[in-house]
Amino acid sequence: MTKRSLFEIHFAVLLFGLAGLFGKWIPLPSVIIVLGRVFFASISLGIFLLITKERILAHFGKTYFLLGLLGVILSFHWISFFQSIKVSTVAIGLLSYSSFPIFTSFLEPLILKEKFKLNYLFISIIAFTGIFIIIPKFEIADRITQGVLWGLASGLSFSFLSIINRKLSQEYSSLIIAFFQDSIATLLLFPAFLFLKPLIKLKILFLLAILGVFCTALSHTLFIKGMKYIRARSASIISTLEPIYGIIFAILLLGEIPNFRTIIGGLFIISSAFIVSIKK
Repeated sequence: MTKRSLFEIHFAVLLFGLAGLFGKWIPLPSVIIVLGRVFFASISLGIFLLITKERILAHFGKTYFLLGLLGVILSFHWISFFQSIKVSTVAIGLLSYSSFPIFTSFLEPLILKEKFKLNYLFISIIAFTGIFIIIPKFEIADRITQGVLWGLASGLSFSFLSIINRKLSQEYSSLIIAFFQDSIATLLLFPAFLFLKPLIKLKILFLLAILGVFCTALSHTLFIKGMKYIRARSASIISTLEPIYGIIFAILLLGEIPNFRTIIGGLFIISSAFIVSIKK
């Protein structure tokens, strides 16, 4: 059972890594890609919850506010993630986004009133050293710099997302939380579709469906299912493989080979994320 759970978590992380490539495959604005992703993900999760007969309704009051906030943050997180990949490369987007454990280690003590650990300060120095190595020149006009900044914004927003999710998951199923935040994000982003009026061909619709169903709903479900027999710390460590899987996919399917600076800087970032995961 443990081997099966390990496979489920690895396969989920592999699907998470694959998601970044859709930013290159789908010739649409990032906001429309995210709209398609959350639309298909919310439908898939809704069907799954109905089949498993889980109670979807939450309590009134503060919970609905937090779920609404999650939808807003999730929208920004994925928009900035795909924008990072669109203006630079899959490797840059995934590696700069992978800085989120560092942001989380600083934000958790502030938001959840936990004790701050000084060694996280040294780990964050390692991570941001990697980011400085990746950026060839600090100019906003430079596409790599833009990609890193969008990726950092994605990582920072994901930190807020994970902290609020952690608070809500003490009372609700993670799948129900995912269903609500994807559904709310769909409602929030739908006006962008009416305003931009994108031309969506059948091929693009198919890619959006794969992104939403497999790389979002299925991966999320597998990850949670796998954690039934795998410790949270082990799952977090496996999650640090996401950029590695994504970069391998980008090399094989897009021909995007990261340069030496990106590889060295990426090693710094992934190492720091790995250390934080071990300590947690």
